[in-house]
Amino acid sequence: MSRRERHSKKKTKRKWPKVVGIIALLLVLAVGGYAVYLYQSVASTVGKMHEERGPSEKRDQQIDIGKKDPISILLMGVDERPGDKGRTDTLIVVSVNPRTNSMEMLSIPRDTRVELVGRGVQDKINHAYAFGGVDMTIDTVENFLDVPIDYYVKVNMEGLKQIVDALGGVQVNNTFAFSHDGASFAEGPLTLSGEQALSYARMRYDDPRGDFGRQDRQKQVIQGIIDKGANLSSITKIDDILGALGTNVTTNVSFDEMKTIQANYKDARHKIEQYSINGVGQTLDRWYYIVSEEERQAVSARLKNHLEIQ
Repeated sequence: MSRRERHSKKKTKRKWPKVVGIIALLLVLAVGGYAVYLYQSVASTVGKMHEERGPSEKRDQQIDIGKKDPISILLMGVDERPGDKGRTDTLIVVSVNPRTNSMEMLSIPRDTRVELVGRGVQDKINHAYAFGGVDMTIDTVENFLDVPIDYYVKVNMEGLKQIVDALGGVQVNNTFAFSHDGASFAEGPLTLSGEQALSYARMRYDDPRGDFGRQDRQKQVIQGIIDKGANLSSITKIDDILGALGTNVTTNVSFDEMKTIQANYKDARHKIEQYSINGVGQTLDRWYYIVSEEERQAVSARLKNHLEIQ
């Protein structure tokens, strides 16, 4: 077993799957729509989740979601524990373009070596949250990718299970049978509970396609949550959903903005593309994921194109 494999396995129990960030899309694409029926309950929940944050300094002009300007959302999955501020185990930049009815999701590996804005040092990107919370994390991502972050959603990882269960599970189509974390998954269509969804999306080492196979499973879970979340009127556990969101999610998306985004951006959920930034593992003072300047610029250009930034 290589040093990298031993390093990764040590983190497996603590490293949550990237699908958790899609809770943000459940909020943005679904909760606003259901507010027609449960306006006061949803408004109260969003009020608990909302944190004020000004527009990105990387925007020359403020975005207008009423005119369907493309937007970016940073999804942060944080493993917060008593006495420990935590780190971002999940970082996904979502760009949504309602003019092309498309959504792209860029996964940033937690060990990516970047400059932590505000500290002036090179470190793992997930350490930004431990040192400076949401603000340092957003500033660091903006600096690394050279794109604005318009909105953010921070999710306490422990809440994912509650939300998936409150949705009544998610449906996936498993391509081969396997077992992981004490759970068994048969080949074919499956409905997964919250606990099962985590295990399903986490498995990598027994997949012949490695990380690529895991990313496909993550995308299936993401799509399952979006499909369920976009039709909240068919869900009977709305109180459980709102309770899980209110205690596990914070965001700078206001209630009015959610309603506007739901109305103008919802069709983008039908065309989702997920991708990652390529790099190589390297041990310096510790193990890092190193992204070349050429790759960083290529990913930045892709994001700017989808966000229609010149």
